[in-house]
Amino acid sequence: MIKQYLLVTKPGIIFGNLVSVIGGFFLASKGSLDLPLFLATITGVSLVIASGCAFNNYIDQDIDRIMERTKNRVLVQGLISPKVTLIYASVLGLVGIALLDIVANRLAALLAVMGFVVYVGLYSLWLKRKSVYGTLIGSLSGAAPPVIGYCAVSNQFDMAALILLLIFSLWQMPHSYAIAIFRFKDYQAASIPVLPVKYGISVTKNHIFRYILAFAVATLMLTLSGYAGYSYFVVAALISAGWLAMAQAGFKTTDDRVWAKKLFIFSIVAITMLSVMMSIDFTTTDPAQFLTYLE
Repeated sequence: MIKQYLLVTKPGIIFGNLVSVIGGFFLASKGSLDLPLFLATITGVSLVIASGCAFNNYIDQDIDRIMERTKNRVLVQGLISPKVTLIYASVLGLVGIALLDIVANRLAALLAVMGFVVYVGLYSLWLKRKSVYGTLIGSLSGAAPPVIGYCAVSNQFDMAALILLLIFSLWQMPHSYAIAIFRFKDYQAASIPVLPVKYGISVTKNHIFRYILAFAVATLMLTLSGYAGYSYFVVAALISAGWLAMAQAGFKTTDDRVWAKKLFIFSIVAITMLSVMMSIDFTTTDPAQFLTYLE
């Protein structure tokens, strides 16, 4: 029974987001560790994400029955009742937000609430089934965890927080589009208007390339704005170049599904490496001196 309650919260998504929370947290803390704050932040964010995922499972029961990859989910199989799921999800969210508010700060808690509202309200309840822009709006909720991690320490939404929001929002787009391509039949069967289904895979490939290009610029801004060091800059540049090369290869591929899956896997490696680098290379740089060095 415990396993079912864990599965309904999508633990894979929780774990993936924790990597970015830690990246944002250590970027702001610059090597020092306030252990109670750290534990409260990762626990609070995990609980809010778990709540959002449980609500999403409740909302998507009808389409989950249709899609191949989701037809065995807990609610579809009737292993947990919808009513219990709603209560469980509500408790998780309230405890997570309260923890962030009490131990971290009000800003971190408000950002968690905003991310939750975007994911559950705007994306899951409305735009996912109605608009091709659902992915774009949903990307804002996916970018919330690292910003919460950063603001839990800094207690301010500054330029670094904005850059983190841009990096992770832009990353979400090619990551999500890649899933939509290699899971094309699922989305088509469920009539979900993702970009590949509505406008075609060729158009989606162009969008993927442009978003990765914008992502590349955003990642470098952490160093150019003085928040991360040179090692981070080099790794970010190499990651972006590799991801762009993979996106470019998509225009010539003969198997879109295989290509999209590789792009998706690389996206996870890329964001993990970036999160690790911003955690360990938090050296403050002088933007003017760095630009002179590049010249």
